[in-house]
Amino acid sequence: MPQEQYAHRSTMQTSEGPQVYKVGIYGWRKRCLYFFVLLLMILILVNLAMTIWILKVMNFTIDGMGNLRITEKGLKLEGDSEFLKPLYAKEIRSRPGNPLYFQSARNVTVNILNEKTKVLTRLVTGPQAVEAHSQKFEVKTLSGKLLFSADDNEVVVGAERLRVLGAEGTVFPKSIETPNVRADPFKELRLESPTRALVMEAPKGIEINAEAGSLKATCRTELRLESKDGEITLNSAKIKLPNLPQGSSSSVGSRQKIYELCVCPNGRLFLSQAGTSSTCQINTSVCL
Repeated sequence: MPQEQYAHRSTMQTSEGPQVYKVGIYGWRKRCLYFFVLLLMILILVNLAMTIWILKVMNFTIDGMGNLRITEKGLKLEGDSEFLKPLYAKEIRSRPGNPLYFQSARNVTVNILNEKTKVLTRLVTGPQAVEAHSQKFEVKTLSGKLLFSADDNEVVVGAERLRVLGAEGTVFPKSIETPNVRADPFKELRLESPTRALVMEAPKGIEINAEAGSLKATCRTELRLESKDGEITLNSAKIKLPNLPQGSSSSVGSRQKIYELCVCPNGRLFLSQAGTSSTCQINTSVCL
């Protein structure tokens, strides 16, 4: 390059000065960026305020939330609680001195499962009835004494007294085995079989006792007192048989009111007007 041209170019650069290139966002882009940053800050503040409000309403603390508290022994619920899905817990109990309520719109079911998730015991409390499904059902006192037990083979009542308060009494379709049957004080005891026979059996004896009243046995066809190896004793100051048949009198015009009790070969009893000797042979026609 000639010396004149180099000197002329150097003179031009010195007179114009160094060139500066501006880097950044200007104009409407800058305003949009500030707007989005401001909007983001507003959303962050609203979100923070909503989070604080939810924590305040739900009562979140370091021990739990709402009525739920986390303690060393487990979870503690205060007030009414509603579970929309199954609840799995090892133990559920109320606070000391307060009752525990289970409430449902339909029924409450308690299941006991084995290792294979098969139901062993089920308790269902519904609007119609309370059902218990198990191999054996027992009711005991606090001391462990058995009050009631039921299984496939038998039903056991372990209480000292079984009271039936129904107006129609108690119906037993089959036999009943008990050492004592008695009514409450000042109440009558009635053993009745409306359509079948009433049989009472005991290997050592049957005692029927009415200490403060009368004893009445009524049947439609036959009343039989039978003792195979012993005897039947009627121990009373008076024994009355008012409806026994009477034999015809042999003496005409006799007005005596003394009768003789006669027994037929078939066991039938009848009355025969007494005489100087037995008159039972005269009235044997009654036995026919």
